[in-house]
Amino acid sequence: MKLTNKMIMDIAMAQSGFDANCKGEDFLKAENVITISEASPLARRYLKLPHVCNLISYGTNIVATISEEYTEIVKSYIDKYAVEHCFETPNMHVLNDAFQKHDCRVCFMAEYFLPDVDILRPLPCKYELRVLEPKDFADLYKPEWSNALCEARKHLDVLGVGAYDGDKLIGLAGCSADCDTMWQIGIDVLPEYRRRGVASALTSRLAVEILERGKVPFYCCAWSNIKSARNAIKSGFRPAWVEMTVKPSDFVNDMNK
Repeated sequence: MKLTNKMIMDIAMAQSGFDANCKGEDFLKAENVITISEASPLARRYLKLPHVCNLISYGTNIVATISEEYTEIVKSYIDKYAVEHCFETPNMHVLNDAFQKHDCRVCFMAEYFLPDVDILRPLPCKYELRVLEPKDFADLYKPEWSNALCEARKHLDVLGVGAYDGDKLIGLAGCSADCDTMWQIGIDVLPEYRRRGVASALTSRLAVEILERGKVPFYCCAWSNIKSARNAIKSGFRPAWVEMTVKPSDFVNDMNK
């Protein structure tokens, strides 16, 4: 069955619902929604649940999945400011300041992309592209491929596409089976081979391969990662949803070491 853009969006919202302990249709409501965060076997496998606070928006409203003791803080915040401004400064400081009193801070801010099947196609590349199975990239868990593959979650890395200059691997796109219906794409290209269309060729080819296997590819980057966002768009992806996550201060401090 060929997935349409609507089907892809519905699958993504359903998955966000598993992540946020709500229903997929909650992301389409006119009003904001607050849920109590709970662990779920259907949530994305890398999430550490329950959340202190995670704000999710597909553009219409905010679904906030939180620890119950923070209901008043979060409700006051998302009810006061416009949806789009809740995910950025200066308004974000209001939420951060409130959580710092509880030894927590805003940690992650990310934009997620989904493929537009009306434009997605494998883009050309001057280098040979090879589809890779887990056995093919078992020895590639190295720093230069750390976006495409995750050593801490090797068992989730299920498919890849490599670009080769002769016998030399010069670019790698990999995907992890982060949930039952959606596989996340990561991409690395060696510095001396960048700005040659390698990243978009790898990303678009892997996205097509994922769809052919009946899964939804998705792509994530920080808003400030212009290179990555441009690659997503060039490869046939479009912005779909955003998230902002609050974590305990110790977690944030450890990441900043």
